[in-house]
Amino acid sequence: MKVFVTGATGFVGTEIWGQLFCADHCVHLLARDVDSARQRSVVWASSARVAVDVSAEVHAGDVLDPKSLETAMSGADAVIHLVGIISEASQQTFENIHTRGTQNVIAAAQKAGIKRFIHMSALGTRRNAVSRYHKSKWAAEEAVRQSGLAYTIFRPSLIYGRHDQFVNRFAKIIRTSPVLPVLGNERAKFQPVAVECVGAAFVKSLTEPKSITQIYDLCGPEALPLPEILDQILEVMHRKRLKLRIPLPLARCQGAFLEFLFPLLLHKAPPLNRDQLMMLQEDNVGDAQPANELFGLQHRTFREGIEKYLGRAA
Repeated sequence: MKVFVTGATGFVGTEIWGQLFCADHCVHLLARDVDSARQRSVVWASSARVAVDVSAEVHAGDVLDPKSLETAMSGADAVIHLVGIISEASQQTFENIHTRGTQNVIAAAQKAGIKRFIHMSALGTRRNAVSRYHKSKWAAEEAVRQSGLAYTIFRPSLIYGRHDQFVNRFAKIIRTSPVLPVLGNERAKFQPVAVECVGAAFVKSLTEPKSITQIYDLCGPEALPLPEILDQILEVMHRKRLKLRIPLPLARCQGAFLEFLFPLLLHKAPPLNRDQLMMLQEDNVGDAQPANELFGLQHRTFREGIEKYLGRAA
């Protein structure tokens, strides 16, 4: 099957691309810069996964440029749409990337005659969500549901893996600071899920007719509050740190400052924003059983998963 993938150079996209090759699919990629170092690293990672040189048809384009999408999708049988952001900068807003970008990808798929559409959403996405992130994800889901395509929607919880931006960020703080900040609601729970399981669900859904027009939560086997997640990271790294609870008003001030500073001076998205703090106030848990049963997902515990890559680099 020829599969067109948006967001293929990201953390989750790299994993899915490798699993697509292992499943003998032909991969077409969308990349804003086809000659970038990031693009080359994805090719290297996929080659290492299957132990042979791999090639993919790489198309220059952007989800905010409808014409580039129409050209890139020609000849594909299915779309895996992964593009997403967790922080904003310039034109890279939640509404632009999640909502308008998804609408553009859907329209291009319809024009190309593509029927199968696999969409990356997020756990916690719902009507009348509090955060703008979840609101934009809900609007994107609505566009998918109303598209007439044979869709499957996945809502992962916190995704972890060798190149994630959550566990590794805290690991970096642990290596460089004697204090570990704790943001958000200490009682709010998460169900961290390994990127390998997320990739398996996406790839297997392509040829699983029972998944058409269905929405699946992708969650790990444990519901953990943030302090417990941090404790397990510390244990795997064999470190001890003072955990400092940051009051929400102070954290919001810090988030607002970073939202102003990073786009203005560094021209990049901030590492923390007020929308993220809003999401950290609520549980991020779901029902993993339907996806586990249909796709045969085998989960490790969170500690077993992070030990594979953090334990060696502690």
